[in-house]
Amino acid sequence: MLIRRATPRDAAAIAAIILPVIEAGETYALDPQMGEAGALGYWLGEDRQTFVAEAGGEVLGTYYLRTNQPGGGAHVCNCGYMVRPAVAGRGIARAMCEHSLEEARAQGYRAMQFNFVVSTNLRAIALWERLGFSVVGRLPGAFEQPGIGLVDALVMYRSL
Repeated sequence: MLIRRATPRDAAAIAAIILPVIEAGETYALDPQMGEAGALGYWLGEDRQTFVAEAGGEVLGTYYLRTNQPGGGAHVCNCGYMVRPAVAGRGIARAMCEHSLEEARAQGYRAMQFNFVVSTNLRAIALWERLGFSVVGRLPGAFEQPGIGLVDALVMYRSL
């Protein structure tokens, strides 16, 4: 698997991955009705670097890396990851997270923070913990999950 910076030619493949996740409204605090232009504007925003994971020329996953907070918090980065559902469970998210940790270190970041991990996203939480992240905060009832109602969101952190 190759992980590389996204190019404008990757937009359609990225949209095919992120739109279903955003529209499902189960793991990201984004407007499920934001549409393709809004979703791509968010994921490919000027304040972040976007990467894709591909195999055999097919984009299987994508992530972004950005500074979490400006000024005094600029040494901490933040990332978001999404994988094509058909290939979930094959190590793509793990490979992207490992790549993002290396990329963040190379760029001089000293820590990585996930600001809003939905507590029902058990697969992601378990992976982040295996990769050295700790839950450092819990936001009670901060996310309204379709079909479930209010659930907690977690803040997860790891020094680099």
